[in-house]
Amino acid sequence: MSREGEMVYIPDDSDFSSFRDQCESLEGWHCQYNKAGVTVWSQGQEESCAVQKIKTCISCKDVPAETLYDVLHDTRYRKKWDSNMIETYDIGRLTVNADVGYYSWKCPSPLKNRDFVTLRSWLPLGNDYMIINYSVKHPKYPPRKDFVRAVSLQTGYLIKANGAGACVLYYLTQVDPRGSLPKWVVNRVSQFVAPKAMKKIYKAGLKYPEWKRKHDPGYKPWVYPEQNTLPSVSLADLSVQHADSLENIDETGLPEDHLSTSDHEA
Repeated sequence: MSREGEMVYIPDDSDFSSFRDQCESLEGWHCQYNKAGVTVWSQGQEESCAVQKIKTCISCKDVPAETLYDVLHDTRYRKKWDSNMIETYDIGRLTVNADVGYYSWKCPSPLKNRDFVTLRSWLPLGNDYMIINYSVKHPKYPPRKDFVRAVSLQTGYLIKANGAGACVLYYLTQVDPRGSLPKWVVNRVSQFVAPKAMKKIYKAGLKYPEWKRKHDPGYKPWVYPEQNTLPSVSLADLSVQHADSLENIDETGLPEDHLSTSDHEA
């Protein structure tokens, strides 16, 4: 997403428009999975980009678009539904609709766990919403020895209202995991991990209103920026996270039958 990959910048309307087009277009996408209301597509590796894109879509009945938007923003609630997450927190704000954050997640054992530092930006558009991110470097949050620092080239959500009380959720991601992964991992992501993750978000949306009523119901800094108490971050403090500057590990030899049982909660 970063233009020519050199300068850190806050996405503008053209970036959001391009992201939306990618979510809604079928051209160049290959369907990998279509079952129980969830569809997964992949886009082959391009010459200029060595990392595959994955796109998923789910229809969410009984969940308004604005509720799902809150779910995806609410880091406190994420601990309730994202069992793959190890830790997440906001580092600082850039503007009223952009911040920098940290996220780490469990990979299927025996793979090493991964983490990100990303610049995230969001845009409400009438009844639709978008949240997009890409990886950056922050001097106070360098790679850690206990994680492999992965790189988000472009990741995000498009939430489209589908009537008053329902929506359609798209998730598009192009991530360099910084490791030569076994083919079974790549297949598993499109056939198992991505569909299950989308169903989890949907279920989280159904349960969120009740949870939020009991947990600071008026606190939504992503909607009310005056509530945001994060320290300010300057763009000058950030730089683009280039994948080639990070450790690249070879995990291609790891066999699938060594997966830990807990990983079936992907």
